[in-house]
Amino acid sequence: MNQEENLKWASELLGVKFDAQAKDITRVFFTTTEQELIFLEDGIFETSPSPSQGGEDLAAQVDNSNTSSSNTSSSCASPSSPLGRPGEVFPQSYHGIPFTTIIAKYWELNNHGFEPTVGDRDTLTYQLACDLRHICGKNADWIKNALASEYNGFPLRLRNTLNAIEAADKHGQTRTDDEAADKHGQTRTDDEEICDSPCESAAEENLRVPAPSKLPLGLKESLVGVPEAMHMPVLCALMPLAAAYADQVEVRYCDGEMQKLGMMSIIYGEQASGKSVCKHAVNIWKRQLDEEDALARKREDEWKERKKSRKANEKAPEDPKVLIRVVPVTVSCSTLLKRLKNAQGHTLFSFGEELDTLRKTNGAGSWSSKYDIYRLAFDPIDSEWGQDYNSDQAESGVVRVAYNWAMLGTNGAVRKCFKSDNVENGLSSRILLAQMPDTSFAKMPRYGRRSMADEAKIQEAVNRLRSFSGFVDTPRLRKAIDQWAEEQRVEALKNIDHVKDTYRRRAAVIGFRCGVIYHLLETSPQLSKGRESKNCIQFALMMADYCLNQQIKVFGDALQNQFVDAQQECQRYGANNSIFDQLPPTFTADDLAALKPGNVPRNSITKIISRWRRDGWVEKTDSKRWSKRTLNIKH
Repeated sequence: MNQEENLKWASELLGVKFDAQAKDITRVFFTTTEQELIFLEDGIFETSPSPSQGGEDLAAQVDNSNTSSSNTSSSCASPSSPLGRPGEVFPQSYHGIPFTTIIAKYWELNNHGFEPTVGDRDTLTYQLACDLRHICGKNADWIKNALASEYNGFPLRLRNTLNAIEAADKHGQTRTDDEAADKHGQTRTDDEEICDSPCESAAEENLRVPAPSKLPLGLKESLVGVPEAMHMPVLCALMPLAAAYADQVEVRYCDGEMQKLGMMSIIYGEQASGKSVCKHAVNIWKRQLDEEDALARKREDEWKERKKSRKANEKAPEDPKVLIRVVPVTVSCSTLLKRLKNAQGHTLFSFGEELDTLRKTNGAGSWSSKYDIYRLAFDPIDSEWGQDYNSDQAESGVVRVAYNWAMLGTNGAVRKCFKSDNVENGLSSRILLAQMPDTSFAKMPRYGRRSMADEAKIQEAVNRLRSFSGFVDTPRLRKAIDQWAEEQRVEALKNIDHVKDTYRRRAAVIGFRCGVIYHLLETSPQLSKGRESKNCIQFALMMADYCLNQQIKVFGDALQNQFVDAQQECQRYGANNSIFDQLPPTFTADDLAALKPGNVPRNSITKIISRWRRDGWVEKTDSKRWSKRTLNIKH
C-alpha cells in the first residue's frame, strides 16, 4: 500500500476517522486504548512555572491579553496565568500603540483580515508570535527564549504593520529621542547589534546588515558619515577594490577548487539618488593605487615622448612596460590587453561613475567583446584571454585575466546593458548588485565627514590586504557557504525555480569572497591561519543573500523568458507552499504539469521528477506514478 492507504488502514484499526489533512506519518498522533492503559500519572497534565517559561510564552500571552478574538485567545495564556513568573506584568502596548491595534492591522495586511480560528493550522499564529517578540519589551530573556527561535532581524511584516498604523493615525504621539532611536526594529540588545536596511521586497526581509561597529578595519571607517540606508551600496562598491588589493591571496572554495578574488559590482539607482557617496569611499580606498599609477604613467609618457621625437635612423627607446593598475572602464580591448601583460601578477581595477557612458562608448561592439573578459576575470585561477592581430598598431598576445571593477548607473542604464538577449550569457550572475534607497519625495540626506584618523585607518586596511600572499584557509566559511548554497538549491528545486537555481550558485561564490575579505581585514598577516569569526560568517551569508535577491530582482524578469516564466513562479509560490508540497502523496507527470503555468515540455517535467528521485524525495510506484517520501526538507 502507499502511504495514504496505510494511514487509512491504521485509522480503521484504531476506530477513528481518517484525517485527510494528515499528509505524512509525522502529522499523525497515536495512542493506546483505555483498556490497555497500564499506568497514568496525572501530574504530567499539570502546568507549573519554570525559569524559562515566562519568556517562551510571552508572545502567546500578549496575543491572548490584547486580541479581541476569542478563538485565538482560547488557546493562549493570559498575563495572570501560572505560565508567567509570580507578579510579572507583561507590556500592553508598543510606543503607545495597543497590541490589539497592532495585531488587528497585522492580520489585515498579512492574512486578508482573517484571524486564525481554533482548528486552523498553527503556522500563522506561530509567525505572529515570532514577529511580536521583537516589540514585546527589552528583557533579553524574553527575546532569546521566545519560541526558542533565533533572533534574525526586525521582520518586514511587522515593520509594515507599524508604519501602516502610524500613517493612518492623524494624532500621532510625540516620541522622545530615546524612543525614536528604538523605533520599529532599531531596538538593540546587549548581545546583538543590528541595523535594518530599507528592504522593499519580502525576499530581503531577513537581511542582516551589520552595524558599523561590527565591521572590521577599513569597512567600519568607510561608513563614517554615510546614511544608514546607503551602507549596503557603499560596501558593495568597495568589495571589488578590496579584492584587487588582496590579489596575492588564494583560497579554496567549497567545491575544492582554488580561487582568486575576482569581483564586479554595479550600484544602481534613480538620478540624484546619492550614488556619489560610493565614489567618495572608493576614491579614498584607491588612493595608493592612484599615487603609484601616477608615477608609472609619467614614465610611460616620457617614453612616448622620446619615441615620438627620435630621429628617423635612431632606434626606438625600449618600452618600460610599466605597471598601471587603475584603468578607465572605457579602456579599449587592445590597451587592456597591454595593461594585463604588464600586470606582474596583479589585478587591475576600474571604477565607472556612469554605466550608460560605458554602454554608449562600447556601442560599436567592444561591450560585447568585454563580456568575455569580464566573465573570465570572475572565474577561478588561470583563466586566459587574448587576441592576435597582424599589425603593430594593435596589441596581441594571451594573458591571465585579473580585472575587477565597480560601476554606478541608473536603473535604465542597467536595463539597457542587460537585455533578454544577453542576460543569460553568464555575466549577470557574476555581478554584485546594490540598489540605492528610494529618494522619491524624500528629504535631502545628511552626510558626515571622515576624519584624518578614519582615512588613516582605511589606508591601514589597504596595507593589510596587500601584505597577504599565498594560500589562506577558511574552513568555517566554506562550510557555512556550502550549507547556504544547499538550502537555496533545495528551495529552488521544490519550487522548480530555475531563476533562483541559476543565480544561487555564483551568489554563493560572491558571498564567500566577501567573507574572505572580511576575514583578512580582521586578521593580521602573522595570524593568517586564525579562525574566521562569527561576524565574518554572518557577513558572508548576508552578502550572499543580498546578492541573490538583487540578481533575481534586477535580472529575473529578463531571464524568465528562458525558463518558462520561472520568476513568476518564484513570486507565486512561497517556501511553505511550493509546487512539490501541492502535489498529492501519489502523483503523475500530468499532476506536476498542471501546477506549472505555460506549456512546459514533457522532457522538462521528466527531468524535474528525476532530480527529485535522485535526491530521495520521491519513489516510483508504477510506470506512471510516483510517491512522495516522508522527509524533513528545509524550507
